[in-house]
Amino acid sequence: MKKLLYLTLIFTSLLISMGANAQFGSVPGVVTDSFKTKYPNAKSVSWSSKIGGTYQASFTSDNGKEVARFNKKGEWQNTTKEITQEALPTAVKDGLAKSKYADKTEWEIRSVTVRYMPGNVTQYILLAAKNDIQKRNLLFSADGQLLKDGNTL
Repeated sequence: MKKLLYLTLIFTSLLISMGANAQFGSVPGVVTDSFKTKYPNAKSVSWSSKIGGTYQASFTSDNGKEVARFNKKGEWQNTTKEITQEALPTAVKDGLAKSKYADKTEWEIRSVTVRYMPGNVTQYILLAAKNDIQKRNLLFSADGQLLKDGNTL
């Protein structure tokens, strides 16, 4: 009986440690149809789901590796992809230069992600780090305004 209890606990722990990305079923047809309409040339598509009914498609396109998110109704939520810091628009580079994270001797930009959203909205997420512990997620609008300065986990 104890063995069964331990096995159950281990199995439950493994499921929890995998996070909320596990896919316990198929992706609804309305979601895959919406994805195919928005990204007809997508290749190497893999799906995962999040608790709450969000579906995430990781794929490659002519633009490189991208991740698109759709709700359970098949409505597109956003698409993200990593870019280089050099590829940032001038307005975002200027916004970063005016922020307290501009000092390159103190802060290092470790990653840059562009996020495309409905309504033709584009945002840029920069991971700034002083060290392996002190990290910040910086969210910039396309016009270079710092929208959010948040802790990372």
